[in-house]
Amino acid sequence: MALLHPFTSLLLLLLLAVPLSRAASRSPLSPRAPPAVRTLPLLQALQERAPGSRGWQAGPAGGQPLRYMLSLYRRAADREGRPRHSRSLGTNTIRLIRTSPHGGQPWAGRWYVQPLTYLLEGQPEAEHLLRATVVYLPNLPLARGRLLCALELSDTSNGPGALLSPVARPRRGWAEADVTPYLVPGNGSAGSLALRHICVRAGREGGRDAPVAPSHPFLLLYLNDTQAGLASLAAEPHRHRRDTGMLAHDLPGYLREQEGEKNDCSLRPFPVSFAQLGWDHWIIAPHRYNPRYCKGACPHLLRHDYHAPNHAVVQSFVHQLVDANVPWPSCVPYRYSPISVLMIERDGSILYKEYENMIAESCTCR
Repeated sequence: MALLHPFTSLLLLLLLAVPLSRAASRSPLSPRAPPAVRTLPLLQALQERAPGSRGWQAGPAGGQPLRYMLSLYRRAADREGRPRHSRSLGTNTIRLIRTSPHGGQPWAGRWYVQPLTYLLEGQPEAEHLLRATVVYLPNLPLARGRLLCALELSDTSNGPGALLSPVARPRRGWAEADVTPYLVPGNGSAGSLALRHICVRAGREGGRDAPVAPSHPFLLLYLNDTQAGLASLAAEPHRHRRDTGMLAHDLPGYLREQEGEKNDCSLRPFPVSFAQLGWDHWIIAPHRYNPRYCKGACPHLLRHDYHAPNHAVVQSFVHQLVDANVPWPSCVPYRYSPISVLMIERDGSILYKEYENMIAESCTCR
């Protein structure tokens, strides 16, 4: 005779110790209500970045920087904010910083020279710099000819600085110059990056193109935010290697339940509109957040598709057969997915951020 698995033996002892008639009179705890809006983890995280009545600068309602970030967002996430499987951003946070304004006349004949300063002070300590690029338009069509542009590092001696080369072929007209080495701590950045935007009008002689100010280049910081998720939700469901529902099925004839019960533990929608919260003027995408939640009664027989841990299986048997004061297993999320958010920050910069463990994908009983 084959030896029984220790866990199976424990269940058989419970069956022999207490009559099954006691189980018939037990009912599971009532299902939990949907979460309140204020307690949703993503809203708690975003509340820290919400614009206040003081010290908040209105971000751009349009313009090329915002269009660029919207294009980046749509490549990385779908309409609900779920990161695409094919995304290749390589990070969970991207911050777009616009240049500080400079006075003076940038045009001198055919030449355009504009100083650029990007302030880097006040960046969160949890955000670790992976890469930094300056995005600009190297080629701008004019009515007669073209405007050719490049970036140059500012030199403290007012002499010519190092010319920055694009890191790759321009994407939809945009080029990126790598400035990561100049932002590494200890390289003298002193909390800012100084560049020169240099353009020249090229075309037929005698052209009468009016001076056109090219769009200011903007700085992109590719960051790894170590606090982009919440530790309280960072459970690791894959630790439970055994599908304990299969062990329960090994007990022939025990508590056979009818499948398809309407009130079974399952995933439910819970959409929240950022417009209803009054946040749509600074949350650019997505337009709504559907974290979803788990609701319903955990069945007497925990099927394998619930991925319930061994402890939950034992707990359900103890509640039914031994002591009703022991709580019935609760219907809770089992697996989560991240959400990507595009927002305008207090200082007017544009932020792309992925928050981990923000959308429930499946339910279990624990």
